[in-house]
Amino acid sequence: MNVANFIARRVITGGLSKMSSIIVWLAVGTIALSVSVMIISTSLIAGFQNTITEKMFGFWGHITVRHIDEAENYETKPFVPDSMMLSRIHDIQNIPYISENTVLGFTIKEDATFETKGGIKHIQSYAVKAGVIKSGEQMEGIVLKGIGEDYNWDFLNQYIIDGKALDVQTAEAGEGIIISQTTAQRLLLNVGDKFTAHFIKDQDQLVRRFQVTGIYNTSLEEYDRKIAFVDIRKIRQLNNFDSTEVSGLELFVDDMADLKPIDEYIYYQILPPNLYAETLISREPNLFGWLELQDTNKVVILALMIIIAIINMTTCLIILILERTNMIGILKALGARDMNVQSIFMYYAAYIIGIGLFIGNILGLGLCWLQDTFQFIQLDETAYYVSSAPIEINFWTVLLINIGTLITVLAALFLPSLMTLFITPLKAIRFD
Repeated sequence: MNVANFIARRVITGGLSKMSSIIVWLAVGTIALSVSVMIISTSLIAGFQNTITEKMFGFWGHITVRHIDEAENYETKPFVPDSMMLSRIHDIQNIPYISENTVLGFTIKEDATFETKGGIKHIQSYAVKAGVIKSGEQMEGIVLKGIGEDYNWDFLNQYIIDGKALDVQTAEAGEGIIISQTTAQRLLLNVGDKFTAHFIKDQDQLVRRFQVTGIYNTSLEEYDRKIAFVDIRKIRQLNNFDSTEVSGLELFVDDMADLKPIDEYIYYQILPPNLYAETLISREPNLFGWLELQDTNKVVILALMIIIAIINMTTCLIILILERTNMIGILKALGARDMNVQSIFMYYAAYIIGIGLFIGNILGLGLCWLQDTFQFIQLDETAYYVSSAPIEINFWTVLLINIGTLITVLAALFLPSLMTLFITPLKAIRFD
């Protein structure tokens, strides 16, 4: 039998003085609050990062393949996707690559060999054309993105707030267009309304009529205000492309951890010299850099909560040791070693931390569930790109928070528990 553990359990269930009881419950409350804040903050940050990232990838894919002569104004040089090239991209699986092996941010090995966990799960083609749309006296710049039969509607369907998706399987290209809510509000357009769009091709002005079939809203203002979706055949007509030419390919990977090695493999091993592959992270470094900054906020929050928990637990442990000075003296007089006495209070602290962790998990996970279910925390879409605070709970993150809090706080309590070593039996028994 573990004597130190047995005594610690008897002490914690044997009653405390009024002052000690208040201190203990304050320590429990501090641990519970710290853990709940860590769970909520990590879930919020993960949800925020993943929601915005998924929206961005939904617009352009994880990797885009384009002609090397693409201009900044979306005037693209077309190319014909080679069937053999597409087949090789589809067949990508378990690519070996060399990278740094890091643990907790520290480099263990600079040239470690890894394999990708998956490959490419979907490929879709697109074509683009920049122009100006006019409705009445209102005008707005726009980029038409042409999509075809290979387009995966899973992304856009969840953001269509009015109307329906395009029918791109008709015999001929229709006049249908899906515009954003931002564009619809600026141009006073509704589903079913028609408008004209003006384009420049070889210094000639082209005018085309479109009819609104759907209105979407992703809350990504930068994309919503300029992207509209049409049949890819309409863009081919505007750009004088033939029936097989495209502006680019959008590739979606199985695992985001494989994004960089798959991108490099496609670019260096598969694509011809006139094409290049680029990840959306490289294409939009500012926005993804801003998202990565949220990790710094997460680290700061976790560190502050751990420090607060350590300070309160240290105060609690010192008070408990002083209150049990007589008991310490008696145990030492009976032959208990210093290490055994110290262990009693470490077990005592572990029980307090355990209760705090239990309450903190219920509180943190409960609030996360409430927000995920009822979305009572609303946000400004123009500033945060989401209408409500998104939540994404990761089991392993929650587990690491609990284990890390327990180990870190207990390790920090080792020094104050050394007070028991300086308590002598004679003075302790006479201590009042």
